[in-house]
Amino acid sequence: MRNFRHVVQASVSDAGAAQAAVVGVAVTDALELVFDTVDTNRKAQNIRRHPKVAFVIGGWDGTGERTVQYEGVADEPSGAELTRLKEIYFRRFSDGRQRESWPGLIYVRVRPTWIRYSDFEQDPPEIVVFDRFDSNPS
Repeated sequence: MRNFRHVVQASVSDAGAAQAAVVGVAVTDALELVFDTVDTNRKAQNIRRHPKVAFVIGGWDGTGERTVQYEGVADEPSGAELTRLKEIYFRRFSDGRQRESWPGLIYVRVRPTWIRYSDFEQDPPEIVVFDRFDSNPS
């Protein structure tokens, strides 16, 4: 997952409409995804109302036919947890430090609930599903 800086993120509006955006993400060792966004945009508003989100990672940039489908639950960490996640994010996106001063900038963390890795460059394809994640990580 760390091979891809930008991924497609999907969320659901209050009206039940699917909405998607490309976001830059950092990946933690616990397979959490971290990204920044402005709190007035659709994805931030959707996540605050409906924290279940999905991502498509890879498969669309010409580097091969390997993809990750990722579902998880988003939150906006604070305190020491936010500091930890921002450092991971800034290692991936050094320009993120310059965005910290933007009005309404927030950091979103997504913890996985289901991940499917597919490698269609093999015959037969390799498909692995991960669906056992700690629902209450510390």
